[in-house]
Amino acid sequence: MDAWIISIGNEMLIGKVVNTNLSWLGRKLTLLGYRVRAALTVMDECEDIKWAFNTAKQMGASVIISTGGLGPTFDDMTSKCLSEAFNRNWVVNDKALEMVKKKYKEMGLDLTDHRIKMAKMPEGAEPLWNPVGTAPGIMMNLNGTLIFSLPGVPSEMMAIFEESIEPILRKLGPKIEFVEEEILSRGLPESTIAPIIERVMGKHRVYIKSHPQGKELGVPVQKIHIQSSSIDLNEARKELKYAKEDLIKELTRMGAEVEEVRS
Repeated sequence: MDAWIISIGNEMLIGKVVNTNLSWLGRKLTLLGYRVRAALTVMDECEDIKWAFNTAKQMGASVIISTGGLGPTFDDMTSKCLSEAFNRNWVVNDKALEMVKKKYKEMGLDLTDHRIKMAKMPEGAEPLWNPVGTAPGIMMNLNGTLIFSLPGVPSEMMAIFEESIEPILRKLGPKIEFVEEEILSRGLPESTIAPIIERVMGKHRVYIKSHPQGKELGVPVQKIHIQSSSIDLNEARKELKYAKEDLIKELTRMGAEVEEVRS
């Protein structure tokens, strides 16, 4: 099954921002068994955005994921352009409006027209809860092509993908075997662990994520989740084993105490 990634935002094209969303999504989709056939980066221009969505659809994409352009400002136009691209009315989605209301109520802020804009999406689309930010994601099924539109802020994009999209793609995608393990690292802050994780992921076909657990006796503790996948279970286990060994070696070299978590 082919997946296309569309990155929307002038800031990436002028070199102001590095497109980390693309590499993260590419790795995630690959581990889920999808073939990432192409990635497009376009300006905050409606004609360009519509062209990107239409191109991916016409080229037979099973899954299209866009990032960026869902906020409240004038140049956040992804939702409206997505509606126009596929001839849908751009309407306030009641479920999305409740999500946006809840977020601003928690912050003690009133709704404004700009904030209500984040609840507008193509008619018939489904909003995706944003556990980190305010703008809901968007999901729509267009004649068998699944289209997901996510915020461009990496933490929001990742949170919506892992909470709402990944379970859907696992269910609908190719038959893939997943293996997962966790380790605990004591003594190193997350900022020190981050480049180690990047190096290990660069060497192995795995996904690794750290989860800060606070401190024990004044020492930072991180729970680190390692995931591998393959059509062959033994291959997935082997890849995870080698990645975990490398990760533990690197963490230990930097002075961490490492403990494997038994399920």
